[in-house]
Amino acid sequence: MTRKKVYITRKIDDKAIEYLCERFEVDINLEERIPEKEELINKTRDCDALLCLLSDEIDAALMDECKKLKIIANYAVGYNNIDISAARERNIVVTNTPDVLTDATAELTLALLFSAARRIVEGDRFTRGNKFKLWSPTLMLGQDICKKTLGVIGAGRIGKAFVKKTLGLEMKVLYNNRSRDLAFETETKAEYVSLDELLKESDFISIHVPLTSETKHMLGKREFEMMKKSAILINTSRGPVVDEVALMEALSSGEIWSAGLDVYEREPLIEEGLLALNNVVLLPHIGSATFDTRANMAMMAALNIEAVLNGAKGINEVV
Repeated sequence: MTRKKVYITRKIDDKAIEYLCERFEVDINLEERIPEKEELINKTRDCDALLCLLSDEIDAALMDECKKLKIIANYAVGYNNIDISAARERNIVVTNTPDVLTDATAELTLALLFSAARRIVEGDRFTRGNKFKLWSPTLMLGQDICKKTLGVIGAGRIGKAFVKKTLGLEMKVLYNNRSRDLAFETETKAEYVSLDELLKESDFISIHVPLTSETKHMLGKREFEMMKKSAILINTSRGPVVDEVALMEALSSGEIWSAGLDVYEREPLIEEGLLALNNVVLLPHIGSATFDTRANMAMMAALNIEAVLNGAKGINEVV
């Protein structure tokens, strides 16, 4: 009996690869690079399943060339890299990896908040550069965190998990979401407000929305001008939610105090002006980068593929 075929666009956790290899014929891009479009099409043309990353653009043209494709298993919780409408029209199942990366991403968000507020990375560079000669009352002054106001844009899995992790800091929590979540408000004492009010009142603003046509450039020049001069922006969601040029200008001019970023508008490219600033912490999209989380993401994608290729419903179907 001919085994069904799976193409994996990048090396993932070994256990997930072994799991798939025991059940299917598997081909993997073992190089640390994003496959070129034509290469991706050629590798996937005869495959029943594609396990891809957020950096892989999966569009209608690819789907038309890969007519055997039954499932696109995205190794991410977001799926803005996939043309969902095209997949639906072609009866191709799309799955993602929710839940397993929620805590890891929320933890990194908290780490960025502390790093940006207390100038951790800047202080590390200062010390390594042998500039620490004397303790001073004015050396590396940062922002207090405890009992300040936290504004959360997007109260999905990660946004809620992040708020819960901050509860010991006694912060006032404001949130903006497509709809109110009364259970969340009861559990965390968070207050539902308009986006404008959140921007004006918050000391820390953390973004947790998916990238859609509505959320692209949700924060730009107008929004930065509404924020406090002491405000700190954290983004661990998707880069294009923020107008990166406007953010760079706001940080350069002192319109806002600092930022912590794990994602970028033209990732992996970063607005050049940001690279020269001390008041922004820049990470290489590592929100889910823990050993356990990445292993769980890989196995979830593998299980989705197994289910669909065996005629069952995917565990985490987007389409």
